[in-house]
Parts: sequence; structure tokens; C-alpha cells
Amino acid sequence: MNEEEEDVAGPPHRELYALLHVAPDASDEEIRRAYRQWAQVYHPDKYQDLHMKEVATQNFQRICEAYEILSDETKRQIYDIYGMEGLTSGLELGPRLSKVEEIKEELERLRRMKEQEKSLSQFRPSGTIMTELSVPHFLDGDSFVRGMQMASQFQSQISKKNTLALGGNLAVSENAGGRAASLVLGHQISPAASAEFMVSFGLQALVGVQTTRHLSQHSSATMGLAMSLQDGSINLSNAWTRQFSETANGNIQLVLGPESSIAVGWQKREEKMSAAGELKLGTSSFGASAHYTRRFSSKSHGRIAGRFGSTALEVEVGGGRKLSNFSTVRMLYTIGIQGIFWKFEWRRGGQKIVVPILLSRHLNPLFAAGAFIFPTSAYFILKKFVVKPYLLKREKQKALENLDKTSAQVQEATAAAQRAQKLLENVANRKRNKQMEVGGLVITEAKYGNLKNLKRYDQSGGVTELASQVIDVTLPLNFLVTDSGQLKLHEGVKKSGIMGFCDPCPGEPKGLRLEYTYAGSRYEVTVDDYAELFIPREDHRI
Repeated sequence: MNEEEEDVAGPPHRELYALLHVAPDASDEEIRRAYRQWAQVYHPDKYQDLHMKEVATQNFQRICEAYEILSDETKRQIYDIYGMEGLTSGLELGPRLSKVEEIKEELERLRRMKEQEKSLSQFRPSGTIMTELSVPHFLDGDSFVRGMQMASQFQSQISKKNTLALGGNLAVSENAGGRAASLVLGHQISPAASAEFMVSFGLQALVGVQTTRHLSQHSSATMGLAMSLQDGSINLSNAWTRQFSETANGNIQLVLGPESSIAVGWQKREEKMSAAGELKLGTSSFGASAHYTRRFSSKSHGRIAGRFGSTALEVEVGGGRKLSNFSTVRMLYTIGIQGIFWKFEWRRGGQKIVVPILLSRHLNPLFAAGAFIFPTSAYFILKKFVVKPYLLKREKQKALENLDKTSAQVQEATAAAQRAQKLLENVANRKRNKQMEVGGLVITEAKYGNLKNLKRYDQSGGVTELASQVIDVTLPLNFLVTDSGQLKLHEGVKKSGIMGFCDPCPGEPKGLRLEYTYAGSRYEVTVDDYAELFIPREDHRI
């Protein structure tokens, strides 16, 4: 499993929506209604104390600015695409644009140009290096290296509808070897159809064409035709893919040619797991395979796989860990009719290094058990006493360095958030008391900040060096509870922009953890910074 890079930054240009507490697709009436509500809370004329009046004026100006931009169709479109920079830099939309439709067309043209420039700059390399090692060969006096395979591909977007991919591979096994090169040109015929033209030279010299079409929202079909340049044989392939749900899909593939076959497969991918299986029947072989991957955390996962057929019979278990946003390591243990193997994998971006090591050709039960138990035990010992303490120390050091750099900014933002909360206090307490009387929704505790330090903060009672990376937002959330006893935070809107919130740790991943009561029961939930939150929900019950 190639773990995806974690997106810390999230969707852009949503701060003003958070400020008014509306969804990014809110209607003009919803924006107007939200503005009126916040204007009543922060209008300076409501406060007699000079300090409170000054705080109210500052926040009232923020509310007015957000409303001015989001209530103006042109400004809102510029903000959605380019953010505040687009508004403050005097973005030129053209001297003769007066009608709304003309402005929309120009904004869309600018957006397409920006996307096209981005796609044209993409040049995505990928490659795999595999080095096969053998302990039995080494003990017999032969070379430790049994063979090596290298494959690389470079893909580039040469125009809006065309892509070009160049690839090559080299394989060496003992005294034999081979090489091949390929070129694939992809063309987007329409939003629902695409085609690929390919040519390959070397061990598998062929020419071919493949077309894909989306038959419906949940199904697609692919048809391919390839001719070998060595013997003139022709392969015809057809594949159908159907999406069964948001997380599962299936496919059927039929190949007609010198090696005809039919294969049926399925895949399922969820937040914590992924699984796949395939059954293939051919004129000269058959086989079945399946794998299951379980993600224990955002950085570690375990995997089990099996293959059975006329040419394979093996079971594979192992796991991996994400070292950074770009690299992952994995170790696998394989036992089958070909022997007992260890396999090490390292991925970084599109590059992968694979090192399978043959430990024994014979399936000795004692040796097989030892080959699995000893490295597994060593891994967990090293993880607990060496790797984990080192990573925790490094993460803490990085967090402290970031804290030093942003301390002034965070202190200023925190003070502003506390002043904003002071103006919300009376209404929030009144809402809270009303909900308590009717057994409604009451936020008892809410913390917002660094996802990792959130847990440490709670366990230590807040007495840590990084406690400032978490702020208390119980009061503003109680203010946002509706009269009907519900609270909704919109998806895609960064929570630090909400009135009474701030960003306590710039550049760090953040989350919101809250405890609440409803109808005499206690509830608890933690959500990511950009995730939607709607409470109360029964699955949050403690």
C-alpha cells in the first residue's frame, strides 16, 4: 500500500466563510442572515466600556468586510479562486467587462489558464529497482545477487488533452538478460472517453491501441487491441469496471489471443482498511489472489496476502511505516512452494526499491517459524526502545522550533480570540443554560489545536511545553448551538477562522476534540480541521 501524502494545508480561501459560519456554497440569503446575526453581537453601540467597544469595533469591521466580499458576486468569485490576494492585488478582469456573465466567463478562462500552466509544468517520473538476493546461493559459493530488474517511466502533460509517457526496463538474471522500451500517447477524446496509442520494443515488441469510455456515473469499459511485432499474433482485450459503493468496485477482464483468459476482481478501500481479490482462468494456467491491508494509524499498516494457482502457492504477511510525507518502508515475510523469503521495500514519491531475499528453498517448519519470529520481535523491540523515543524527541524538537518562530504571531492571535470570546460570553452562557434546562445540547469541553499534542495536553492536564498549541473553544461552540439543540461546522472550512477561534500552531495539523451532553448522556468526538461536524450523533455516545 502506497500511503497518501497527508495534506496539512487543506482547501484554500475559506476564512471568510468560517468567519460568518456559512458553507462555501451558501446562498445570498444565508450569507445575509449570518451577517445580521453577527452584526448584532459585535455592533460597537451595544457596549459602554471603552475597551469592550474597541474589541467589538475590530470584530465588527471583520464581519462587514467578509459580508462585503461574499455578498458581491464578482468579488466572491475572485475570492473563491484566488483568495484575498486576488482582491488586494487589483486583479484585472478586462476593461470592457460589465455584465455578470462576462465576468464569469473571464474568471473561468483565467482559472483554466492557471490549471493548464500547472498541468504543463508537471513531469512525473516513476521507477522501480528490484535486486534479488539468495542466501542458499551464497552458502553454495555462488553470487549473493541472483538478478536485478530496473524499470522507469516519465509522464508529461504535453497539452490540455494529451499526455506522453516514455518507459524502459532492464532485467538481468544470472547469465541471461533483456531490455525493452515503450512509448504511450494518451488523448482525451471527450469528458467521457479517452484513447491510448502505444508501441514497445525489445523483449515484448508490439503496437497497440486502447480506448476507455465511461458508460455511466458508476461504470466504464475499456477495449484494447495489440499486435506482436515478433510473431504477428494479435491480442484483443475487454474490461468492464463497476462501482458498487463509495468504497468498493469490481471488474471483469477478457483477453483473446495466444494466451486467452478471463479474470474477475474486486477492490474495497476505506479509511482504515483496503482489500482486493482476483480469480483468473486461462487456457494454460489458472490462479487466485487476495490481499488485506489494515491501517493502524496514519503512519503504520499491516498486510496479509495469498496467491494460489498453477504457478504459485504462497502466503505473505508483513507491515510498513511511513517515514515522512514522501517515503514509506515495508517488510514482508513470504512462505510458499518457491521457498521462504524476506522482502524489503522502500518508496519515495514515484520511486520504489524492492529487495527480495531467498532464505531457504526448503519448507522446514522450525526454520520458517524462526525466520518470522526473530525479525518481528527485533522490530517491536527496536520500535519501542529506540525508534519511537527518537521520533518523539525529534517531533517535539521540531514543534518547539516552530513554536519559537511563531510565538509572537500565536500570542497575538490567541489574545484576539480571547477578546472575541469575551463578547460572546453572555449569549453563549444564556444559550448553555437554556439547553441545560431542556436536556438539550451542551458543550462541556472543547479543545482545538495540534492533533498529536491534543491527547498529551489532556493526559497531562495542560502542563506541557507545547500546551500553547491547544486552545479552549468551549464558549464559542456553545454560542453556535442552535435553539433546536444542534451544532454544525461546515466541511472544507478551516476551523481556526471561526469567531473565537485562532490558529495556535501554524503549519501543524490541527483537530477539534469536544465532549458534550445531550438528553442526560455524555458524548465525545474528534474531527480533523477541515472535516464536517454535526452533533448530536448517537455514535458519539460514551
